[in-house]
Amino acid sequence: MNINAMRARQSRPSVARVYSYVLGGRDNYGVDKDVGDYFIEDLPGSERLAITNRDAVLRAVKAMAAAGIRQIIDMGCGLPASVNVHQVVRQVCPDARVVYVDDDPFVASHGRALLAVDDGIVVLEADIRDPDSIQKHADVQRVINFDEPVGILFGITLSFVNDEEDPAGVVRYWSDRFPSGSQVYISHFRSGATREAVATANKIVEAFGRGRFRTEPEIEFLFGALTLEEDGLRPCAQWRPDPSESDAGNPELTVWEQLVVGGMARKL
Repeated sequence: MNINAMRARQSRPSVARVYSYVLGGRDNYGVDKDVGDYFIEDLPGSERLAITNRDAVLRAVKAMAAAGIRQIIDMGCGLPASVNVHQVVRQVCPDARVVYVDDDPFVASHGRALLAVDDGIVVLEADIRDPDSIQKHADVQRVINFDEPVGILFGITLSFVNDEEDPAGVVRYWSDRFPSGSQVYISHFRSGATREAVATANKIVEAFGRGRFRTEPEIEFLFGALTLEEDGLRPCAQWRPDPSESDAGNPELTVWEQLVVGGMARKL
């Protein structure tokens, strides 16, 4: 990336970098902190959107590993965190293979430095709206065997794919190429009429130039012909909670936790 392009990137907030900042990460620019501080300070409690979403994504990885899936594609992986997808799946399957995808070159660079610890892990700079270029990439072809079950994670990323960009078509592209036994996890911003929901949605669009809150039927539509697991869509805070978590049995949700839901589907 040339210096002018890099400066342009630094002048605009990044979804991945803001998300990381809200979660306590340090790899960001001042413009990312400004957006993150708005959520933390002006919308106190809104960080639960990011926290519960991330926790649910990692639980989805555990569920995929428990189902015997040994290869995972993480769409819109974001910056490296204290616990990452490959670390979770490899607790169950030590030889599991993982492809991390993000369209932010800053994220991809950090990912290659910190996540790509062996040949079974790939960090790819690519746009999830162009699945064909991802699937045909040489490193993806090397790491992922599309004749075996694959797990794919869309952790909040489809919330940033506009309707006219066909987010359901992105999911369908992958499900058409996966064999039976594959699983797809999607988490997504859920529409709400509260002051908090409106303020959050407006700030996301203002900061990033895109962002779509969808109703539950609209989110379910993204799964296409895949079979949604029997627990369906649930707020991420209540999606397959870990019994070891201190608030796992607490049914009360904050207004923020109600704005992000997740669900798992499988290909029969």
